[in-house]
Amino acid sequence: MPKNKILSINKLVKAASSLKRKNRRVVFTNGCFDILHAGHISYLEKAKNAGDALIVAVNSDSSVKSIKGKKRPINSLKDRMEILSSLESVDYVCAFSQTTPLSLIKQIKPDVLVKGKDWKTKDIVGADFVKSYGGKILTITLKKGRSTTSLIRKIVSLYK
Repeated sequence: MPKNKILSINKLVKAASSLKRKNRRVVFTNGCFDILHAGHISYLEKAKNAGDALIVAVNSDSSVKSIKGKKRPINSLKDRMEILSSLESVDYVCAFSQTTPLSLIKQIKPDVLVKGKDWKTKDIVGADFVKSYGGKILTITLKKGRSTTSLIRKIVSLYK
């Protein structure tokens, strides 16, 4: 894997194609990953175990704001991507600015699409597309009580 794991979408699509030509299983997940915590680490390690290369697509700052509200994200896109790229379980990181990663999923055509078990398969963006060519959908059990929102609430309560 390359030293620099943070790629543009174009370079990421090329890297995924190259991996697939070598019969390597490409795993894809996405999210805000605003304040990285133990739940994220566990989730990403389990996602990585589903294939050979894990791609993590990160919502842009504007995308996070549209999903989570105007006070988020806490960490900038650059920082979130840098932190994710430092993890051993993560092979590639890219940013996307749409509300959903559907366009990116269609370009990458991952072998495995991963989300948390808090998602129903029918509601996972790109699931139907991935299943249409024989790809798999994997939902991972999340660590109970671990979320960025709960961390933010805890921090805020310390300063009230």
